[in-house]
Amino acid sequence: MKIAQWIELASTLDVQGLEWYAGFLEMEDEANWGRFRREVENTGKVIPMMCCSPDFTHPDVAFRKNEIAKQKRWIEMTHALGGSYCRVLSGQRRPELSVDDGIQFAVDSIEACLPYARSLGIKLIIENHYKDDFWEYPEFAQKMDIFCRLVDRIDHPSFGVNYDPSNTFLAGEDPIELLKRVSHRVVTMHASDRYLTTGTLEDLRNEEAGVTGYAKRLSHGEIGKGLNDYDAIFTELKRVGFDGWISIEDGVDGMEQLARSVDFLKLKIAKYWPSSSR
Repeated sequence: MKIAQWIELASTLDVQGLEWYAGFLEMEDEANWGRFRREVENTGKVIPMMCCSPDFTHPDVAFRKNEIAKQKRWIEMTHALGGSYCRVLSGQRRPELSVDDGIQFAVDSIEACLPYARSLGIKLIIENHYKDDFWEYPEFAQKMDIFCRLVDRIDHPSFGVNYDPSNTFLAGEDPIELLKRVSHRVVTMHASDRYLTTGTLEDLRNEEAGVTGYAKRLSHGEIGKGLNDYDAIFTELKRVGFDGWISIEDGVDGMEQLARSVDFLKLKIAKYWPSSSR
């Protein structure tokens, strides 16, 4: 699908923006950045968030420097598209990597990007992620304690958390517990409802290392039909004054499913943020 086709499909949904993906093939040509911004804005929407996946936990210094350079280009891309939030990750959970080294590599790399992000008015958002499509190993900071240690190490006005409740289930942990530990740092959210097509979470964890990308048994589901308790999630976000973007991760089974997810979330938003225009 061409980006223009995706923009046209999204124009039929009652949403305010499109989260962008840095890996769209047509984004390789910087000449397209301004054009796609105009195409989205012509539909009455904006591009608030950029989804990208730096790998900052590689033991080689040169590799990490290259990932920092890539992240800075994604920051430029976000700025050119009119966005305010650009995702960062920690990196892959390589077997030889110690927890302390992994945290240090990730902190150093993210902090190397923050001054540039701030100069362009971009906030870097770290997600409690599972695994990038092109990675061999799962997210280094997948587990709650490591994720919180990493977040606590970075105190900067251009840094925050992108909370994804479904990824916490994949770590074998409680998404509400994680949220309560980081809610004061959450600035954006991925609304999702994951499910396993076959097997158990233990089966998933046994096969996740050494398999590039997501396991075949893992799928996104319609929001509101899975394990997530959105009343508990939004109660906590409301408590801490959250007023950021909520990005919908759904649609793998078509636009009708995605529209139902939109409807579900808009009802919840109206309940917890009744004065919101979202």
